[in-house]
Amino acid sequence: MIADTDKELLEILVDIFPNSKKNTLRKMLTEGRVEVDGKVIHKAKHIVVSGSKVVILEKKKAEEFSEKPKKNKKKLRIKILFEDEDIIAVNKQAGLLSISTNKMEPDTLHSRVMEYLQDEDKKAWAYIVHRLDRETSGVMIFAKDKQSKDYLQEQFADRSVHRVYHALVEGRPENESGTIREWLLEDKFLRVKAVNKKHPNAKEAITHWSIEDSDEFASLISLTIETGRRHQIRVGLANIGCPVVGDNQHGAEGNPIGRIALHASSLELLHPVTDDPIRFEAPIPFGPQQ
Repeated sequence: MIADTDKELLEILVDIFPNSKKNTLRKMLTEGRVEVDGKVIHKAKHIVVSGSKVVILEKKKAEEFSEKPKKNKKKLRIKILFEDEDIIAVNKQAGLLSISTNKMEPDTLHSRVMEYLQDEDKKAWAYIVHRLDRETSGVMIFAKDKQSKDYLQEQFADRSVHRVYHALVEGRPENESGTIREWLLEDKFLRVKAVNKKHPNAKEAITHWSIEDSDEFASLISLTIETGRRHQIRVGLANIGCPVVGDNQHGAEGNPIGRIALHASSLELLHPVTDDPIRFEAPIPFGPQQ
């Protein structure tokens, strides 16, 4: 088929196979069965330029042209949760910066992922999609190309990404669950506090929480966030009387586990190429009895 107008590849496949489900067409892409001008394309959102030739390969022929699995790369100081040609998801450790600040710190999660990717391909790049605070551990995702980065960031911007955090807090909240809706302000010293929503620089922060476990000293709280403000969970929990364990900046009395007990336990979004839902999980490293 010759494309008669600029169009996303998946839309062209729908034109060719009007009776097929989109999931079936996406599978054709992941199997390497679609060529555009002689090159196998896997991305559903790839823009096919008018005049380009789209060819559908038979399964057997596609397997002949598909790349052989890459050799295992040396995992350089990162815990990989998932990796394919488009994205890499890792389990960030507490105390490590996501990316460097204006101080240009040499050791960050981003620099470690870059080191890992470029160990095999010097031209490889890790595109930053989102961030976690230095003290927070858990799931972070990086894109391997700009198109994937843009698509993932769109999902964060329109709040369609499902993020679950776990926090170990001092004491126990009065209710079993609730929603914290605040307006946060970050001052010039990078301190974050809740302010009146009429403040011109305030940003809305929405956090839903529920108790998963507790003992006489602490509670394990599951949280989902609609927004991604800096320190939003830490400030919110402190304001309901249960600061995160180890978070002395926001009122915690002690630090028995040697870190701030906040963890990004899961992240669910649409894959930037297949559009299929994909979920990453990182084990919770703390609990009430620890």
